[in-house]
Amino acid sequence: MLDEHLAFLSVKYNVYLTELFEAVVSARKAGQALCQDLKIEYRGSVDGEAIMLITKGGNAIMQVRASEERLLNESIDFKKCMETDQIRKHIQRAEHYAASGALVPIQSLRHGMRKVTVEAEVIEVAAPQKVRTQFGNNVILTNVWVADQTGKIRVCLWNEQAGSIKLGDAVQLSNVSVATFRGERQLRLGSKGTISVLQRVIANVKRELAETPRN
Repeated sequence: MLDEHLAFLSVKYNVYLTELFEAVVSARKAGQALCQDLKIEYRGSVDGEAIMLITKGGNAIMQVRASEERLLNESIDFKKCMETDQIRKHIQRAEHYAASGALVPIQSLRHGMRKVTVEAEVIEVAAPQKVRTQFGNNVILTNVWVADQTGKIRVCLWNEQAGSIKLGDAVQLSNVSVATFRGERQLRLGSKGTISVLQRVIANVKRELAETPRN
């Protein structure tokens, strides 16, 4: 149940699941820990289970129990956690918002959302790397980070998709989906998504966004 509760909080409050789980583990050791705007406090143990209170802005949002044995296994199966009915319902509500056709701020992106439109600026372009797929094909992957005034996110571009954009471009990503890999949210174009340059400018996204460490 701990994993499912944390997965729900991850989707609802837009935090990385791996970071949230690590914060719970840290809180058990140190008494409390922070995960962005969420605070996790260890309230003691009962019958081999650690009791954790999770708050935001001083308001309690959830109390969860975690077996001491579970916390020793410092890993989490993200894919399995995201297949619960509770998560699916939350994702459906997020998709309904995205389906309205409105631009979605990066801060509002949630795992599982599809057909999303985002406008942002390219703040980093990693060196292309050759990746071998599960089908035995060699493809070129270019990781790009884009940001708006609410946050930043990784975009996975395959082969020639990255050829039309440059650092500093204002871009629109249309019909894209939000996925998660190793606990990090990312945008994927798939076969129907597109990325187009709106304007070639020098990035003017807040400096602190560009300087925030990636996870």
